[in-house]
Amino acid sequence: MARTPTITPASPGPSHEDEVLIREIDEAVREDALYQFMRDHGLKVLGAIILGVAALGGYLVWDHFAEQKLEKQSETLIAALDAAGAQDLTGASDKVGPLLADGNSDGARTAARFVQAAAAIEQGDNAKATGLYREIAKDDSAPPALRDLAKIRDVSLNYDTMKPADVIAQLSPLAVPGNPWFGSAGELVAMAQVENGNRGAAGKIFANIAKDESQPETLRSRARQMAGLMGVDAIVDVKKLLKDEGVASQDDAPAAPDAAGSAAGTE
Repeated sequence: MARTPTITPASPGPSHEDEVLIREIDEAVREDALYQFMRDHGLKVLGAIILGVAALGGYLVWDHFAEQKLEKQSETLIAALDAAGAQDLTGASDKVGPLLADGNSDGARTAARFVQAAAAIEQGDNAKATGLYREIAKDDSAPPALRDLAKIRDVSLNYDTMKPADVIAQLSPLAVPGNPWFGSAGELVAMAQVENGNRGAAGKIFANIAKDESQPETLRSRARQMAGLMGVDAIVDVKKLLKDEGVASQDDAPAAPDAAGSAAGTE
């Protein structure tokens, strides 16, 4: 005869009072752990918070004064440019003088030197301008593009007294397509190549300048003519060139009347 299975009644869950007691014990353990942590590391945490707040406040103060300083430098440069525009070259040079002192931004110091160099050229003091351009070119803190520009200005100012080989050596790294100063540097290098008797190299540079649509049209036109003199074809699209020059191409010219039509018109 099969035995009837016995079912063990499920044990009752914790009572409400037990749950409350367990929760209170858990909270007490957490509070004790927090108290122990603060007792051992509280000063360190507080110090870190104070340092973080102080650093943030210091940065905000520094950023505020740095922004004010940059605004003042910009205002000084604008005032100097306005003076130069009014032909007050001495005033323009004097206005940017304070920007050459230490503590100003690298860009402001470089711009100040350019203003003083331009004023010196207008006053006929090429030696002073040359010195300023060379200071910029050798200044590692100056923006690279402005250092290259200073080198081009220096060579352009002293081209007549330089050997062609020196011009080529100084500016050849800049006289390549894609360089921001390709047009200005390339023209000087090409002229130096002509003086050196290397007409093939000069013609190639002139042709590349003429084909570069990012260059000023006046420069491209000069380069196109010089490339032609060197025996290098620098014209890519003849029709476009004629249109840009304001010359009608043969295809655009009006058709001539035929002989029969002309004769009929005269009868």
